[in-house]
Amino acid sequence: MSAATAPRTWSVNPAEGRGTDAGWRFARASADGLQWVLKRNCSFSPGQLFGTYLALCSVSLVIALGFTWQGATPVLAFAAVEMLLVGAALLIYAHHAADQECILLAGGELSVEHRRGAVTQTTLFRAAWVRVEPRHGEGSLVQLSADGQQACVGRYLRAEMRTPLARELRAALRAELDANPVAAPAPTPNSDPK
Repeated sequence: MSAATAPRTWSVNPAEGRGTDAGWRFARASADGLQWVLKRNCSFSPGQLFGTYLALCSVSLVIALGFTWQGATPVLAFAAVEMLLVGAALLIYAHHAADQECILLAGGELSVEHRRGAVTQTTLFRAAWVRVEPRHGEGSLVQLSADGQQACVGRYLRAEMRTPLARELRAALRAELDANPVAAPAPTPNSDPK
């Protein structure tokens, strides 16, 4: 009898997976400002998907023509129906393959852009007024709210990654407020007349 051992897990380098600025895990510094791009994890781009579909259609057509040559003519009709249904399913997939959330912090403004299929929705916030909190609790979507508006982000992240995203957004908003103190909200006077 022999014993087998598993190798140790790889060491984790804390600097790996971070943006160009030290300390940012999800954000990237760009010429416009600080940007977070959260995308759907898809294995095929729409162009690769189209090429795969064409290859699949070619193979299916060759097989169906071979059976048609041998006298089984209904196979060609079934292959055509099959490829149309597969094409419809892949078209639906491709329509949402590029879905993403883009958050941009620049010039005292926080812009949240949601792209779902052909629909793009943008919400603008004054950065100094933005509240970052979980929508329903730990692991839920991150809710950004200010000025009577709200936007939820993090739907393309695993639940355990949403809390670090919220912390990073709060830190970036604090850094923006420190760099641009003029945009800071004024303290509200006590509304209680007593």
